[in-house]
Amino acid sequence: MFFFRSVRRQPEFLDGMRVMAPMAVGIGAWGLMTGVAMLKSGMSVVESVAMTLLVYAGSSQLASIPLLVAGAPAWVVLATGFCVNLRFVVFSLHLRPYLMHMPRWRRLTHGYLTADLSYAVFTARYAQPPQGAREEAAQEAFLTGGYFVTWCAWMSMSLLGIALANFIPQAWGLGFAGVLSLLGILCSMATSRLRVVAALIAGATAVAAYALPLKLNIVTGIGVAVLLCFWMEKQFGLDASAEDDR
Repeated sequence: MFFFRSVRRQPEFLDGMRVMAPMAVGIGAWGLMTGVAMLKSGMSVVESVAMTLLVYAGSSQLASIPLLVAGAPAWVVLATGFCVNLRFVVFSLHLRPYLMHMPRWRRLTHGYLTADLSYAVFTARYAQPPQGAREEAAQEAFLTGGYFVTWCAWMSMSLLGIALANFIPQAWGLGFAGVLSLLGILCSMATSRLRVVAALIAGATAVAAYALPLKLNIVTGIGVAVLLCFWMEKQFGLDASAEDDR
């Protein structure tokens, strides 16, 4: 609590909230759909709430739900969740210079709370790691303000979706709303040629491997895209950072 109070006093905390606020509606809609999907799939209320609070990864949750319902082996569920959230390894590597001055428990807290959009907004605002204590405090406050909005929007609407799941008909098409939310995030992150190529390769591979059981086409698409893009990055000197096209 002391950590949060000290960060909240920084003016950059409100700046982070202000920048992220317009995106809260889309994040909330995605959270609502995920909450409904978990309960509609047959998970109990306790399981759904625990998954929402502990996992806090919408794309990974949505990918794991059909596998859990189908009775897939635990290694398949874990491998799918790992592959879907593999992008957070890249996020962590990029944020490492920004956060390494902090104690381990604070770095772990940031790792849990940082999401796609908060990462994208933060790195767009701060292109370079902090130089000095004042910049360290300012950058951490901005990052915290952004994912405070993200976390509140996601958790509140996801829990609301769990509570109202039995009263929301399937005809409302919430699944399509989730697809639109994911597309919005995907487009916001397609800031370089290599990232666009990675998305195209992953999509084409997933479609080509659609016949694989247990949604393994998703894992296959991600794996092929990662391997090919690593090869292209070394072979042709392409860069996955946003500065590539500037």
